[in-house]
Amino acid sequence: MELILKQDVENLGFKDDIVTVKNGYGRNFLIPQGQAVMATPSAKKVLAETLKQRAYKEKTIIEAAQKTAAALAELEVKITSKVGSGDKLFGSVNNIDVADVLQKAGHQVEKKYINVIGGNVKRLGKYNAVIRLHREVSVDLPFEVVAEKK
Repeated sequence: MELILKQDVENLGFKDDIVTVKNGYGRNFLIPQGQAVMATPSAKKVLAETLKQRAYKEKTIIEAAQKTAAALAELEVKITSKVGSGDKLFGSVNNIDVADVLQKAGHQVEKKYINVIGGNVKRLGKYNAVIRLHREVSVDLPFEVVAEKK
């Protein structure tokens, strides 16, 4: 079943992509949730026209994302956390914590676009996160988890 995505769907595709999925997934989940529509010939023509009109605007958005990526690459991120015995954290550090630190630094990035490599961080040390600013622009952000001063 061919569908046109109306919004980004994780592990499937981005908005306005034409994807092929199994009938049940499309009919029972994507279409009722409003995440996709059937890829009929007329819908494909409308999509092609929309993408053609959006191409110029898209170029300026990509340039802005690349500027943000350059600024993020120069950023030195340290996240403080409470520590138990040794280097084990109370709780964990995840994409929400990284988003909070970036917001304090003046960069507004939604938490769903931040992927901490290896999942939740549970120990002190240096780690990496991948931030997707646009479907074509992503940046690796190294960060360090340090102990909170008592």
